[in-house]
Amino acid sequence: MEQHGTRPAQYGPRRSRAALPPQGRGGAAAGRPVGRPTGPRAGGGPARAAGRQAGRPGPAAAAREAGARRTMPNPRLTGLGSGLFCAAVMVVLGYLDALLLGASLTVYGVLFVPVCLLTAVWVRRGDLLTAPVVVPIAFAVGLVPVAESGDGGLGGRLMGIVTALATEAGWLYGGTLVAGSTVIVRRIRLMRRRRAAGRNRPPG
Repeated sequence: MEQHGTRPAQYGPRRSRAALPPQGRGGAAAGRPVGRPTGPRAGGGPARAAGRQAGRPGPAAAAREAGARRTMPNPRLTGLGSGLFCAAVMVVLGYLDALLLGASLTVYGVLFVPVCLLTAVWVRRGDLLTAPVVVPIAFAVGLVPVAESGDGGLGGRLMGIVTALATEAGWLYGGTLVAGSTVIVRRIRLMRRRRAAGRNRPPG
């Protein structure tokens, strides 16, 4: 019998070695699991990044807020500084009243109320209780150029100041009440902020 050296034919589809996809080779070589995205999109993509920035004000809003803070004066006066401020302003207003309006006590009393408000707003938090104390003193000091001097001596000047204090007591009490109410409101807000800060503070 003759034996042929040819191999028998193999039936069926031939198996071809397909090359692995690039991401399969890269994932196996880098030791990373294939199919998980990396980079900024892994944390939720642009949607989550936009969500985190939604609560933050934009640069234009921040610039407008900073500009408003610069334009609004917000000094902080000590107890002594608030007393000197109120007294100096009332003396200047008293002289202007005497020169321009003929020493009108009503105008002087009307101008005293906003000065009391500014003194109570600008005094610092640690000296809030000094504002209702210094405004009546400033009222009396500012009466020096406004009160009638009588015979022109020191006694007449003092008598004119006492008379002005008696006749304009309504404005004196009104301005002191405005300063006291402003101080009370600021004190209540300060206590609330301290309580809120104490609650939000982590234990330990």
